[in-house]
Amino acid sequence: MTFEIRVLGDPVLRQTAATIEEIDGRIAQMVTDLVPAMYQAEGIGLAAPQVGIQKRLFVYDIGEGPEVLINPEILESDGEWVFEEGCLSVPGMSFEIVRPKEIHIIGRNLDGSEVSIEADELLSRLFQHELDHLDGVLLLDHLDKPERKAALRRWREMRSTIPDSGDLRDPTSLFP
Repeated sequence: MTFEIRVLGDPVLRQTAATIEEIDGRIAQMVTDLVPAMYQAEGIGLAAPQVGIQKRLFVYDIGEGPEVLINPEILESDGEWVFEEGCLSVPGMSFEIVRPKEIHIIGRNLDGSEVSIEADELLSRLFQHELDHLDGVLLLDHLDKPERKAALRRWREMRSTIPDSGDLRDPTSLFP
């Protein structure tokens, strides 16, 4: 199956993804299909909601081969790290975002076994970013109000110059 990355303005990105009750062949196939979509988009992570699937899982690859985390949750976090962060669902834009530098995250793999990872810096940021997608949180939610307004203005300007940029809702209506 070929997936299209959903972008800012698509209401599916604002929904909380459902917990996966059973890891079965459908979930395995979904993961199999998500990995090439992530690579094609030149990302290092891709959450299921970014392609319109409201399930709590994401795939990632930081150069060691593709992995999946199902029903992830952060148990602990520590420190602070500012880093320029982009998002496949907000293409062409990036922002300095403050996140915890280190996290302890747990989840399940495709075999249903528990996975426990102590992550720092880039991997920590990747996990937090993808977990945000599972909770309906976007990169722009981490900006203060003036920065968010400027980013949304820039987004509208960028989208207006793209032919056939779609009929997405005005993203300003999706932010408080």
